[in-house]
Amino acid sequence: MPVPSPGARDIAALPKAHLHLHFTGSLSVPTLQRLAATRGVELPESLVDSIALDVPADKRGWFRFQRLYDLARSVVRGEDALRTVVRSAAEEDAAEGSRRLELQVDPTSYAASVGGLAPVLEIVCDEAASASADTGVQVGIVVAASRTRHPFDARTLARLAARFAGQGPGEVCAFGLNNNEWDGDTPEWDGAFRIARRAGLPGVPHGGELRGPEHLAEVVEHLQPTRIGHGVRACEDPELLARMVDAGIAFEVCPASNVHLGIYPTLADVPVRTLLDAGARIALGADDPLLFLSRLGDQYATARHTHGLSDAELASLAKASVQASFAPDPDKRRWIADIDTWLATPPR
Repeated sequence: MPVPSPGARDIAALPKAHLHLHFTGSLSVPTLQRLAATRGVELPESLVDSIALDVPADKRGWFRFQRLYDLARSVVRGEDALRTVVRSAAEEDAAEGSRRLELQVDPTSYAASVGGLAPVLEIVCDEAASASADTGVQVGIVVAASRTRHPFDARTLARLAARFAGQGPGEVCAFGLNNNEWDGDTPEWDGAFRIARRAGLPGVPHGGELRGPEHLAEVVEHLQPTRIGHGVRACEDPELLARMVDAGIAFEVCPASNVHLGIYPTLADVPVRTLLDAGARIALGADDPLLFLSRLGDQYATARHTHGLSDAELASLAKASVQASFAPDPDKRRWIADIDTWLATPPR
């Protein structure tokens, strides 16, 4: 967690919403080690040596990331493990000032260990409601399909998500599509997103990270997102970026992820300022802190120290994250008032 600089407001005290966090990827290394020990699994050094994806720029990339993620996910088996992931995510976010967490899960990845897709979601939603009450972080669930599986599987997940739909703690608040952007044909997933929209679930697919603006334009056209996971490559096409801003699509920007996956060489190259100057609504996210070793507060610290955002601009970012969340409106108004209080309080 970033240490407050003298004369600067504490980022951890800034109320915010966390809208881009993956299920297994939300774990800390020590928590993953405890889960592995419970199952008698020995983890490879690449997952526990504290430098997970901190590799040279010419060796970064998706497939190294996915291999490590799959290894970590193999440890998350059974009801206790699923509950541990949800609760740990809520506790970590509580320590960083989150008021709302929207945790993304693909139930398919965990179904075999608890008897099916529905039991996964029942367990995850139940623990999200309980953790919300205990930590003060309102936890909503995003059900996400994978590009590596058949689009019909996504429709099954969309129908399952519809059974748990809602805005409150422990409810499914959105439907997403993740994994390797190079896999599959984007229009084939429009059926799943239509099912989700009919159930009142907005779309939050990934796009515009691994692939450029042409592919991102397909995601926008066919999946009709309310928010886009990443979307940073829109900056390569000002016309597309302007269309997305005009359409009110929010951007879930994850600077550490962009660098560790080799999209940009340094944090300074992540186009946070370009997006803000274009009028984009940004919600900073940690994506997969287990592998990128960078949590939500670190993303705000990057915005402050690398991109030069003032405290007023950080407060605007936090407000944008709250506004882009799918929390009930009364809660949003309360959290925005808390942000104003943070900004009105002089730094120590």
